[in-house]
Amino acid sequence: MRNNNLAARLGGWQPNKTLGDPFIIAEAGVNHEGELDIAYRLIDEAKEGGADAIKFQTYRASTIASKNSPAYWDISKEPTQSQYELFKKYDRFWKDEFEQLKERCSEVDIEFLSTPFDFESASFLNDLMGVFKISSSDITNKPFIQYIEQFGKPIVLSTGASTLDEIDQALNWINYGKPLGREPKVALLHCVLNYPTKNSDANLGMIAGLKSAYPEHLVGYSDHTVPGDMKVLQWATLLGAEILEKHFTHNKALPGNDHYHAMDWQDLIRFRQLLEETQDVLGEFDKRVLASEEIARLNARRSIVAARVIRKGDIVSPGDLEFKRPGTGISPAQVDDVIGKEVHDEIAKDEILIWEKIK
Repeated sequence: MRNNNLAARLGGWQPNKTLGDPFIIAEAGVNHEGELDIAYRLIDEAKEGGADAIKFQTYRASTIASKNSPAYWDISKEPTQSQYELFKKYDRFWKDEFEQLKERCSEVDIEFLSTPFDFESASFLNDLMGVFKISSSDITNKPFIQYIEQFGKPIVLSTGASTLDEIDQALNWINYGKPLGREPKVALLHCVLNYPTKNSDANLGMIAGLKSAYPEHLVGYSDHTVPGDMKVLQWATLLGAEILEKHFTHNKALPGNDHYHAMDWQDLIRFRQLLEETQDVLGEFDKRVLASEEIARLNARRSIVAARVIRKGDIVSPGDLEFKRPGTGISPAQVDDVIGKEVHDEIAKDEILIWEKIK
């Protein structure tokens, strides 16, 4: 049965897990724009589209950015040029609202997640989630990472705009509690910190790079490309991404913030269809003979065949033999067991050899 609980997925993960079954997170962020009704709609539509979890963001503008923090997004899509001013627009939800969102998620059976951006939000979100998400922007925030680590829960760490040294450093901070027996499972998400990310800048090959550099960790992908045909997520899956996170909205035509590079519930359905097609093509991972191959296995392989008439009493020599289809007789793999044997029943030219005619 498919495991759609993220904490259980991380806790039970082993290296070399098969492809084609990613955990899908609809990243609603603050696309609710401070309205509970819109947040509820996002939850319902994420469930309808087939997401395993919906994730929000929890912050106060005053604790995430100084008032002179410049924009790093496409200001033709989101004209606000100050991070502080942008965050101030959407920081109306706090503990009470997130408790209500958690309850709604439980009602519709989708996992609730929210990325904390300060100590206070991390503290109250701990009671609402089984897994913590740490943003790429906090990968060098040692005090915050160690604060989250002390809860002892699995962690999903985005690695956008980071070096391997910085990832190693963050993992060391997360393992700070290891001597106390708290060693949370950590998933690493490839991420490109552009909003939106051009397909040509997605660098999905880094998924394979992370899997090679950190074989002991589950690896996924946080996507900021424009949804389009959802093939970017399909390719990420084929490269081994086991968690897929993508911004999610109820209306892609809305201006500003994260709407312009987000998917909606119909994109999710489209991706689920692509995923089913991908799983059908991927099939099994343990090499074996398939039932559909049996007839070809029998008829397209070769048997040992008499190159001439081999009479009763003759000793089989290499010159007596040829190797032809079908594979219904003695296999060429056993030719050494045939040469030097005495024939006790005449074998016609071009006849397939069988053991009953050879002593």
